[in-house]
Amino acid sequence: MFEDRTRSGGSILGRDGLIALLAGARERKFDIVIVEALDRLSRDKEDLASVYKRLSFIGIEIRAIHEGVVNTVLVGLRGLVGQLYREDNAHKVRRGLAGRVSSGLIAGGLTYGYAVVPGENGKRVILEGEAAVVRKIFDSFVAGSTPRDIAAALNRDKVPAPRGSHWNASTINGNPQRRTGILHNEIYSGRLVWNRVRMVKDPDTGRRISRINPKSEWQTADIPELAIVSREIFEAAQQRKQERSIPHPQHLRRPKHILSGLLRCGICGSGMATNGKDKSGRIRVRCSGAKESDTCADAKTFYLDTVQNAVLSGLKAELTHPKMIAEYVRTYHEERERLAADATAERARLERRLIANDREADLITDHLVKGIGNVSRLDARAKELMVEETALREELAALPDAPKVIALHPTILERYEIQLEGLQEALSRGLQAGDSEGAEALRELVETVTIFRDLSRVGGVEIKIAGRLNALLGENAHPNRRRGVWGSVVAAEGFEPPTKGL
Repeated sequence: MFEDRTRSGGSILGRDGLIALLAGARERKFDIVIVEALDRLSRDKEDLASVYKRLSFIGIEIRAIHEGVVNTVLVGLRGLVGQLYREDNAHKVRRGLAGRVSSGLIAGGLTYGYAVVPGENGKRVILEGEAAVVRKIFDSFVAGSTPRDIAAALNRDKVPAPRGSHWNASTINGNPQRRTGILHNEIYSGRLVWNRVRMVKDPDTGRRISRINPKSEWQTADIPELAIVSREIFEAAQQRKQERSIPHPQHLRRPKHILSGLLRCGICGSGMATNGKDKSGRIRVRCSGAKESDTCADAKTFYLDTVQNAVLSGLKAELTHPKMIAEYVRTYHEERERLAADATAERARLERRLIANDREADLITDHLVKGIGNVSRLDARAKELMVEETALREELAALPDAPKVIALHPTILERYEIQLEGLQEALSRGLQAGDSEGAEALRELVETVTIFRDLSRVGGVEIKIAGRLNALLGENAHPNRRRGVWGSVVAAEGFEPPTKGL
């Protein structure tokens, strides 16, 4: 029996039971699918039609308890009815929530600073401990502190964060369009705002995605009993946020570099962000944990070009090592052999099924000629076998040829090393020119670059590169025995203290 308890019928994605049923159907583990009603399979007309189409192709019948054998007409009608029922339910739920909001009840989740009233849905009471933190945040921001400074102070005082282990500037700032974050949430001033966003399901992934509704669809209600800060303080905070939202001209275009999003701090694991330039124009990067929430023990910055050059040098040193190339060739051969074995086994399986199909078809033909058995049932089974044979032959024709194992000539390996040398030079030039193609080429190899301070030398930098080649070759991907996937690289220039004001 296959089942999907507590799963929505709005999408086939995430329906493990239904996916297992389809997999079992392809392996002919059963001949009939019995359901209470067609909406148990799906309440999406596209998905229901797809399931029916695939099961019919395999020759598996669907039967509903109260409707009998399922056909194309029934699938079309029930698919439409099921989807309309699901969409109508969603509208009814939203209408119900809108009524709760108009009565001053909370229609969403639990907000920081409040607690649920047991037995009274939608009722909230103020938690004084958390409310004091909210007041401190608003007062500090209006007084001139930045969200980063406020988050750092709360972390130093070990104040529990709403979510996660520590406070971040984004927790306080939020998103001005979606009105998220503590400083944007009007409930703290005694005003409830609902229906800012709606959730839609991506038909390709099955994931729910939030989208902003027009302001004309937002619904508000006054709840003065839940006000934590005065309306004046809240409006003052909004005024300051609006003033701060006007960017300085020099920040309108931030420089992009090929390691954007790849850098990680070796101390705390946070991402790294640009932190201004020095007098010569060289870009600095700094741990975002230290920059945003003061949670990293090392707040020093270092030059971006030093890290970039170290990454390129490290890749070249490891990729041109003879053991690396030998290991790559060995792993490549093993994978090709595995693929060849899999293809051969699959071809043999399909050929065995074709032989069995032919034998059964010959037996049915013999029975029909001799008048043995039920003619209508034999004829129906003969048609099923014809469908199966067509499908099997199509699968056989679609199978790729078995991969051939090839050898690499020594001359090719020499050329490979020369090409890598040219790649490093081209990428180095591209770094200065902002070459986007070079950036994409590097990202094909590198997933993360973790930066450590090399304690064995003054100002030394050590990097650990995690790349896609490691997933293929495993631990043998770093034959030089260096730290990390491709090794650690000690750069000539190191950390420097951050400049105030950057």
